[in-house]
Amino acid sequence: MAFPRPWHAPAEALLLPAGALVAALVLFGGFVWCGGHSPVQAWLLLFQGAFGDAFSWQNSLQRAAPLMLTALAVALPARAGLTVIGGEGALVLGALGCAGLPYWWPGLSGTGGSVAVLAAGALLGAGWIALAGALRQWRGVNETISSLLLGYIAIALFKHWVEGSLRDPSSLNKPSTRPLVESLRIGPIFANGDSLLGDVHWGLVIGLVLCVAAGLWLSFTASGFALRVVGGNARTARLVGLPTDRLVLLACALGGACSGLAGAVEVAAVHQAANASVIVGLGYTGILVSFVARHNPWAIPPVALLFGGFAAAGSLLQRRMGLPDASVLVLQGFAFVFILAAEALRGRLFQWPLPHLTRWRPVPRELAA
Repeated sequence: MAFPRPWHAPAEALLLPAGALVAALVLFGGFVWCGGHSPVQAWLLLFQGAFGDAFSWQNSLQRAAPLMLTALAVALPARAGLTVIGGEGALVLGALGCAGLPYWWPGLSGTGGSVAVLAAGALLGAGWIALAGALRQWRGVNETISSLLLGYIAIALFKHWVEGSLRDPSSLNKPSTRPLVESLRIGPIFANGDSLLGDVHWGLVIGLVLCVAAGLWLSFTASGFALRVVGGNARTARLVGLPTDRLVLLACALGGACSGLAGAVEVAAVHQAANASVIVGLGYTGILVSFVARHNPWAIPPVALLFGGFAAAGSLLQRRMGLPDASVLVLQGFAFVFILAAEALRGRLFQWPLPHLTRWRPVPRELAA
């Protein structure tokens, strides 16, 4: 049996997700072929629609911005040993908080107002995911189930308020809140500049900054190290005196704040109002992004860009091949299954023969005699 070497762990961290994505693309090609289309054409259109020209890059970067933030809502609690999948609920509440704050603060405007509406979304998201962490730590409720159910409750609350007391009377066919005033909206990074980033909003910068900051916090601070100890072995963390409950709640609150901020950015930069267009599954795609990145904040941006590009390519598949726009969701589902399956090879990829093949050995003939 081969002994582990220093390069094995980073090589596995790269090769296993890459192999899972390649396997997902191959299986997606088979899915397309069963529908009577060319898988090669589908693969080419996927990457052409994602990164083929400046417009494709803009679309991919815009879609990647919220995915970075919703992925952090999974990655940060995961480093504390929790599997939280309720980022979609925090996102829609963040969108509701961003659109609803001007109702209670009518004179809100300017840069300070933009910061306030974003902060309102982040606070609502933080409280919502922290609730799942509190239920787990103090009542023993499984955080995966509770965060998922809390997501459904958040969507119901969102619809109740948007279609009820916060509804704009002028939104007839599509219930929405009142649009944010111009001074509260987040504009593009380069309003009159570079063609590649001409329409990309500041949400991309916010996502990148928070991913880098989260990675620095986890890697180079005492509290980040303590959080990783809790995620590695909570019992040991308690024995050495670490405040496990506080650290778990901190991780959940920070992750929820990121997802709530994603919803606020979607309102302030894309939709200008809270409506059903916000509920498009960005929180669920963030789960996949986080798992592919192995809950590493520094690996989240490139993975978010890749899946944002695949989502952007859905319309191109529909126009060129007649496939449904939602066919890229099939690709995402395949990727998630293969990513989970790849975890079974973690720590075994460079062992040959594999451990399960060496458990049984025949008895030597002289001993049998």
